Amino acid sequence: MIDSLTPDFEILLVDDEEAWLRSISMTLAMSGGINNVVRCSDSRKVPELLRSRPIGLVLLDLNMPNLSGQDLLPAIIEEHPEVPVIVLSGLNQVSVAVECMQKGAFDFFVKTVEEERLIQGIHRAIRMIDLQRENREMKSRILSDRLENAEAFADILTADRAMLSIFRYIEAVAGSSQPILITGESGVGKELVARAVHKVSRRPGQLVSVNVAGLDDQIFSDTLFGHTRGAFTGAELPRSGMIERAADGTLFLDEIGDLAITSQVKLLRLLQEGEYFSLGSDVPKRMNARVVVATHHDLAAKQAAGEFRKDFYYRLCGHHIHIPALRERPDDIPLLFDHFLEEAARELKKKKPTVPKELPVLLTNYSFPGNVRELRALVYDAMSRHEAHMLSMETFKRVLGKDQNRPVRLNEQGERSVFVPSEPLPPLHEVADLLVAEAMRRAGGNQSIACRLIGVSQPALSKRLKKTGDSAP
Repeated sequence: MIDSLTPDFEILLVDDEEAWLRSISMTLAMSGGINNVVRCSDSRKVPELLRSRPIGLVLLDLNMPNLSGQDLLPAIIEEHPEVPVIVLSGLNQVSVAVECMQKGAFDFFVKTVEEERLIQGIHRAIRMIDLQRENREMKSRILSDRLENAEAFADILTADRAMLSIFRYIEAVAGSSQPILITGESGVGKELVARAVHKVSRRPGQLVSVNVAGLDDQIFSDTLFGHTRGAFTGAELPRSGMIERAADGTLFLDEIGDLAITSQVKLLRLLQEGEYFSLGSDVPKRMNARVVVATHHDLAAKQAAGEFRKDFYYRLCGHHIHIPALRERPDDIPLLFDHFLEEAARELKKKKPTVPKELPVLLTNYSFPGNVRELRALVYDAMSRHEAHMLSMETFKRVLGKDQNRPVRLNEQGERSVFVPSEPLPPLHEVADLLVAEAMRRAGGNQSIACRLIGVSQPALSKRLKKTGDSAP
């Protein structure tokens, strides 16, 4: 396991008692999972430390010789307003606490009796700092058109502006410790996006993927948390869970929408507390992995049906990435088609064939219910059957002719309709003209392709175009 420092900025502990500094450092590490600390027993060194080191949070004792916390607090707030200060005092004095908060302290604790609350307060401050940094980073990245980690997205072929905006969003949030929820239809590439998140985050650990669909609560717990020897019948040897294997890296949980309610409760506690228990053990372990989850389900609908906990949902989407369906980014279809064609030809040891000119246009007008995965399967199937110089259209014709997934309007009786009930019906010839014009637009002026799109013969289409005076080459 690779040792890492948590959080990714330094926490400065200032107190003139060396024994207390050592004690609180151990408490933060063992009970709070916080080990990126700098100890300072001479308050006069604080200004220089703040100037020279990446300090993100200060724990400041109030009563010290040379330079007291009461004197240091306003100086830190003035010179480093972005650094929160948590004030510690050996005395429980409300008036002093109020005065410190008025001067700008983030929080106030009595250090001798409130260690648990102190750890909670530090975690609260860390979350606030992370959110502030993410907001600044997000604003900078989203307003920019450049990608600083373009190589991390090399496996995702796209020219779509919405996808490029998603990439910039990923760059903005990849360094966060908050969970990421990835949604989108099956086959859009959610796992590729999870890999990109891991790459951009530059975490030293590995990406560990777990498909949780169909796992009962026992198997889920054992898979994630691991078990000790003798934890249950057959557990002859201890086993580390996926959380431990993902230490310092990313834990990707796919199909999270299929997770059982009992398992949702356990995962919710893990995300809230940052700790877990191996099966058969009463010794807590700290989680040190970024959690990314994905689902093709509508989680709002599952919440309404009582199949998904609301508190779990809100905890999961610290950041939310929705991947658009392939039909919503038609410019990507020719790009992906060519990539898969070359890939399939190489794997099948065949020469890349010539493509019928109408095929890319027909594909951009197909709804692709299986998204990128379906396109890849179609190309591979066509290439496995390919023998001549020109790529056969037969594989694609079988699918394109059965496209039952085109979006249609339904009237109040649930019947197919393309008309607005409150408006008068247009004349038949006007409807026909509009349909032909739209087919020609989608086909790029190619009559043979337009015929396929609206299901008429080429002579019938030519006759209609001549009649309207809109004949195309």
